[in-house]
Amino acid sequence: MNIHEYQAKAVLAQFGVAVPKGKVAFSVEEAVEIAKELGGQAVVKAQIHAGGRGKAGGVKLARSLEEVEQHARELLGKTLVTHQTGPQGKVVKRLLIEQLSNIQKEYYVGLVLDRAQGRLVLMASAEGGMEIEEVAAKTPEKIFKETIDPAVGLLPYQARNLAFNIGIPANLVNKAVKFMTGLYQCFVEKDCSIAEINPLVVTAEGDILALDAKLNFDDNALYRHPDIQELRDLDEEDPKEIEASKYGLSYIALDGNIGCMVNGAGLAMATMDTIKYYGGEPANFLDVGGGASEEKVTEAFKIILSDPNVKGILVNIFGGIMKCDVIANGVVNAARQIGLDKPLVVRLEGTNVELGKKILNESGLNITAADSLADAAQRIVALVKEVSA
Repeated sequence: MNIHEYQAKAVLAQFGVAVPKGKVAFSVEEAVEIAKELGGQAVVKAQIHAGGRGKAGGVKLARSLEEVEQHARELLGKTLVTHQTGPQGKVVKRLLIEQLSNIQKEYYVGLVLDRAQGRLVLMASAEGGMEIEEVAAKTPEKIFKETIDPAVGLLPYQARNLAFNIGIPANLVNKAVKFMTGLYQCFVEKDCSIAEINPLVVTAEGDILALDAKLNFDDNALYRHPDIQELRDLDEEDPKEIEASKYGLSYIALDGNIGCMVNGAGLAMATMDTIKYYGGEPANFLDVGGGASEEKVTEAFKIILSDPNVKGILVNIFGGIMKCDVIANGVVNAARQIGLDKPLVVRLEGTNVELGKKILNESGLNITAADSLADAAQRIVALVKEVSA
C-alpha cells in the first residue's frame, strides 16, 4: 500500500525523524492560510502516488502569498504526468504546503529488504535528489550499504559508518544517527516494504531533514495497523484493483486487451509472457490464489470483464489445492451473470480436471478448450485478432 508524502512525513515524525513544517491543503484557500502560518513563503507540492513530481512541474517555490495562490490554482485539478504515472497521468487533488528549507547539501537514505540475504539493508548516498536506480547504474560505488541483523537491529556504529561515508558534516553525525535509527524503527514497527528519503538535506541551521519521503507498506500486515489503513487514498488506485482487494485477489491492471485469470503468481507471470511471445498483450495480472472459492472466482471474472479494453479472456489453471471444477463453476456463473460476448479460452490441468472440462462443455457457452499454455495463448491471440479486425 502506498501513501502520500505528507502522510509519510507524519508517520516518520512519530519515530523522531525530523521533517519540515507543513500541512495538507485541498483547496486554494487552505493553501494560502497554511502559507500564512509559515510566514508567507512556502513550497507547494502536488500530492500523488508517483515519483518524479518535481521534473513534471509538480513542485513550486513560492516567495509570497500571491505566488502560493497562483501555484495552488495551477496545480489543483491538473493532470500530472511523470515517468511513474504513465502517459495517462494522475489528477492532483491535494497539496502539501511546506516551509522553505535553507538547503546546504542533499543526500539519499533508504531501507529495503534484500531477498537474497533475507535481511534489511540501509543504503545511503551523497547523490541526493537523483533517482537511486540511475546512481546504481552509472556510479554504484557512490552507494554505501549496511546489512542489518534482525536479532539486534540497526546498530549505532552502522549508522555512523554510513554518515561518514556519504560526507555528513562531523558535527551533525549524531543527528544523522538519530535520523537513521528512527527510520529503521518506523520500517520495522509499521511493516514497511520500502522507506526512502530522497533527498535528506543538511540545512544552514544545522538540521537534518527529510525533504521528501516515500513509505510503502506490506499489504499482508495491514490488519495490524488500522492507523495506516486509514491513510489509503482510493482516488489514487484503479477501481478494479480496489474491487479485487475486497475479495483478496492479486490484481494489477495493464495496458493490453487479453484478460488473464490464473492461480499462482509464477504461473500468472508465465502466462503473460507466453501471451506476449505469441504477439498478444495481457490486460492484467490476476492471481486467484491456491484456495479460492467459487464466489472469489466469479468476482475475479467480473473484474476482468469490467475492463473495456478486454477483447478476450484466457483462463489458465493448474489445479492443486485449487480444484478445476471450482474454477469452471466460477467462470460459468460469471459469464452467465454478465452475458459473455467475448472469446474465452480455458486451459485446465490437475485436480478434478475432467469434471471441470465437463462443466465447461455442458455450459452452453462459447468456450474454446486448450491442451497446453502455448496452445491456449496462440488460440486467444488469434481469436482477439479476429474480433479486433
